[in-house]
Amino acid sequence: MKQIYLDNAATTPMSPKVIDVITKEMKDDFGNASSTYELGRKARHVIDQARSKIAAAINAKDNEIIFTSGGSESNNTAILGTAHSRQNEGKRIITTKIEHPSVLNPMKKLEQEGFDVIYLDVDEHGHIALNDLKKALTPETILVSIMAVNNEVGTINPLKEIGAIVAQSNAYFHVDAVQGLGNIDLDVKEMKIDLLSTSAHKINGPKFLGFLYENNQIKLPPLVYGGEQETKRRAGTENVPGIAGFGEAVTEITAIDKNDLQNKYQKLQKIILDKLTAEKIAYQINGGVGENVSHHVLNLRLNGVSTTVLQANLDLAGFAVSGGSACTAGSLEPSHVLIACFGKDSPRISESIRISFGRYNTETEVEEFAEQLSKIVKKVQQREN
Repeated sequence: MKQIYLDNAATTPMSPKVIDVITKEMKDDFGNASSTYELGRKARHVIDQARSKIAAAINAKDNEIIFTSGGSESNNTAILGTAHSRQNEGKRIITTKIEHPSVLNPMKKLEQEGFDVIYLDVDEHGHIALNDLKKALTPETILVSIMAVNNEVGTINPLKEIGAIVAQSNAYFHVDAVQGLGNIDLDVKEMKIDLLSTSAHKINGPKFLGFLYENNQIKLPPLVYGGEQETKRRAGTENVPGIAGFGEAVTEITAIDKNDLQNKYQKLQKIILDKLTAEKIAYQINGGVGENVSHHVLNLRLNGVSTTVLQANLDLAGFAVSGGSACTAGSLEPSHVLIACFGKDSPRISESIRISFGRYNTETEVEEFAEQLSKIVKKVQQREN
């Protein structure tokens, strides 16, 4: 059976060119980048080239890029590193209620350690009120951590405006850009971002690899101790083939105009919404499809149809979508993002699916999906009635 993949917010298929680069490096440059002989120097050169490509993509300096195992490690390093190194300056941290678990769970740990964590509310579209942020900032605030793009409803946060507000305080500004890199333009200098986390597998690169941007004026303690790799900021022998592939993935996605990409995704969204409307199927959009939303994510409530039933039927029909964050897919807990947007008693919590597009998805695939989605929803609704 043909499989159509529409869960790109969870992970993306690796680019063919990235696969070629990784394969070549596995064969040709297998040396340890810390070794001083030729094979080691070749491996180091590969890492340096990739680091330079990645730094340029976000307007950073090469030595501000730290390679990590992915977004979760980058987020933990930024949050725990800031908290533990700056706790003598203050113990207040500000974040939002709709962050990824790799941000929220370190925050919970810090609360247990006595830190004062403020969780900003969001509206039905997943946006914070900038006035709430201003009110929450105090001289004791040492960190503000706000994601670039929400992984469940696609909300784009106004990073430039937030950065300007945080820059007036004593706090560092950390951005989880795992869903942002590749979908929106990022400029750490213009946006006054101090720390930024990413993950390679969200941009058609390899899994278990990411980077943390750390402004040169900041010196956080490492999360992983050991050798002196990454200029003593992250121990562990570097994944040279993966890093080379990451550099290629960033090069490819940087070359694509983000407005063109968003326009493509908006057309794919429209195919699905037009079909549901034409079939007179009751639905609601979680997070919206207008401005300040990344159109690679479409979160829909199909009225009266449970998430688990709809997911199972779509899976059987050969379509991969999710009920929310892949990192909580095995949990019975409802989506914390939808709860923050709509309240814990909203029927949207148990009747919504997340469809997420990637640059390899086609209109034909999405038309097939829209057709099958309509059939399944009608069948389930008739059975329920």
